[in-house]
Amino acid sequence: MVDIIDTHCHLDFAIFDKDRDQVINNAKRNGVCKLIIPGVRGATWLALRSLVSSHHCLHYALGLHPYFIDEHRLQDLVLLKDLLINRRGAVAIGEIGLDFFDKSLDRAKQISMFSQQLDLAAEFQLPVILHVRKAHDDVLKLLGSHKYGGIVHGFSGGIDIAKRYLNLGFKLGFGGMTSYPHSRKLHDLVRKLPLDGIVLETDAPDMSGYKYRGQRNSPEFLPIYLDAIADLRPENLQRIAEQTCRNTIDVLALETFLTN
Repeated sequence: MVDIIDTHCHLDFAIFDKDRDQVINNAKRNGVCKLIIPGVRGATWLALRSLVSSHHCLHYALGLHPYFIDEHRLQDLVLLKDLLINRRGAVAIGEIGLDFFDKSLDRAKQISMFSQQLDLAAEFQLPVILHVRKAHDDVLKLLGSHKYGGIVHGFSGGIDIAKRYLNLGFKLGFGGMTSYPHSRKLHDLVRKLPLDGIVLETDAPDMSGYKYRGQRNSPEFLPIYLDAIADLRPENLQRIAEQTCRNTIDVLALETFLTN
């Protein structure tokens, strides 16, 4: 068994209320030594911090997800800044970004909220965890040349877009979608990327892999997604596990938490 890190799972969601501790224990038994939980709404941040404080293997980020854009208010940004001033362990600002795939989401408000959260990331020198759908050019434009660093979650863009993110200090997150036999473009991308640009994720409870399609995704499935990536790469599984852990530790500055 090898140690791996789930860089993106939503264990604070209500779907895990009945068996959250069991899921965490199962993940740990499967070698998932660290789990990053990105916040998505201001109303959930305090509960998220409380959850993380009860498990040494959990870390959190705070952000306003574009999918919930109608719920977000300016006072959420005020609260975000206040919590970052007293951040007590936040590893990033996220999950933030732009979602132009869903046409019902207010585009102008998304851009405004995203831009202001990027400003906070720059102010507090924190990486960002990005959600991007049909909006890579817009996100990259807003990122500019500033090297926030962070993770582009659930990446499925082309190699040219991938290189632009890598040049800005980002890592790219891959998980269950790599286990689908028909995901040929994604497979080709995973083969072409440098290993130091890849991190592992589940996006639990969403984006379940092929074996668990139609079921709730879980961080305990991460070793299966590692296997799928290892089948696509020249490196052996141990090497991929070690390097993706190192990538995560570096980009989210987890070394501080590992040594405390």
